[in-house]
Amino acid sequence: MIKRYERQIMNDLWSDQKKFDTFLQVELAASYAWMKKGLYSMDVYEKLSKASFQLEDIENIENEVKHDVIAFTKAVGLTLGEEKKWFHYALTSTDVVDTAQSLILKEVNQIILNDIDQFMSVLKTMSEKYKMTPCIGRTHGIHAEVTSFGLKFALWYEDMKRLKKGFMDAADEVSVIKMSGAVGTFSGSHPDIQKVAAKYLGLKESVIATQTLQRDRHAKYIHMIALLGSELEKIAVEIRHLSRTEVGEVSESFGVNQKGSSAMPHKRNPISSENITGLSRVLRGYVTTSFENIPLWHERDISHSSAERIILRDATTLIDYMLVRYADTLSKLEVDPDQMRRNIDYTHGAVFAQGVLNHVIQNGLDRQEAYDIIQRLAMHALKQRTSFLTLIESEISLKPYIKSSELNKIFEPETYLKHVNVLYQNVFSV
Repeated sequence: MIKRYERQIMNDLWSDQKKFDTFLQVELAASYAWMKKGLYSMDVYEKLSKASFQLEDIENIENEVKHDVIAFTKAVGLTLGEEKKWFHYALTSTDVVDTAQSLILKEVNQIILNDIDQFMSVLKTMSEKYKMTPCIGRTHGIHAEVTSFGLKFALWYEDMKRLKKGFMDAADEVSVIKMSGAVGTFSGSHPDIQKVAAKYLGLKESVIATQTLQRDRHAKYIHMIALLGSELEKIAVEIRHLSRTEVGEVSESFGVNQKGSSAMPHKRNPISSENITGLSRVLRGYVTTSFENIPLWHERDISHSSAERIILRDATTLIDYMLVRYADTLSKLEVDPDQMRRNIDYTHGAVFAQGVLNHVIQNGLDRQEAYDIIQRLAMHALKQRTSFLTLIESEISLKPYIKSSELNKIFEPETYLKHVNVLYQNVFSV
């Protein structure tokens, strides 16, 4: 991942140093399990546990042998004595690689879960702050009816509750140990080795595998990351629309010395939201690759390996960056409730047509007749830019079905927020 979209904490977790440190952790877990099995003494294990390596040695050896795990074991062997014969005993490379990857993902997932929690905290704060702030709701991009600006954030919070659960499930399925050998039969090892090593490493056991863990696990995991990214894009697209000059209800925070355009000094663009939109596209692209990694030849091939080296690091690094960046953007979002009011008034009251329709139906007018009359008056108000309320009050055919004391309330934006508390209770009570 390019540094522009990467936090240092993720860079460190996906570094070569971290990878080989984790390889060593897995190898020593297996060594511990063999000691417990009685293959060799505690004294031998203690010598093995002092193993180390130099990253430079691994790189130099790999240039010669063209195999990173063999290069790793040879480099570690340089730091051991006679006991090195037991290092990597009865393991195949993927026992180490898949298990180490599971351990790294376990750490990565905790960071992403923390990011999700922080992002949800921002959504909740914004939803509470603007709970009773009226704004126009839009369907098909057209003014529809009044809603609450805070409800947008409440809905996104509910979305994130589902997505967090899905991510946790997927994360759990990629955090497993695999130590069943060359084709998954434990033929050169013993099932007890995986069991003891799993406990040692704090991982769940794989029930069955070939030489590799099944890649549907990782496909589901990447899929959930892409869904998280698409949710962020969903929010970002809304913010971008509301930031347009002719809408003007929100704007991203803009620094004193920040510039929006090299040519136009007046520009103030929703660049963070556009950034999130673009990065979400990248995440969805990784889903295809992860699904194509599922079918491998027989008990394994390595067609998935090169792709995973890219997509697992990049997908997790991107979603971490996106969650952190957009939480900050939304927490600093500049909101203009006065402009929201002006936009509610933009249709001269026509957006209250459904309220009027329901009112006259309740007072005895046939629904189809009422709809036709009110539609005609609403279209007239929009086209002639005149008061819809005045047209309703002047319409002779409606007078027997209108109660003036109730009509004015229909044209008050706050009337349309009467059930907001119920919706908030549904979202935030659990």
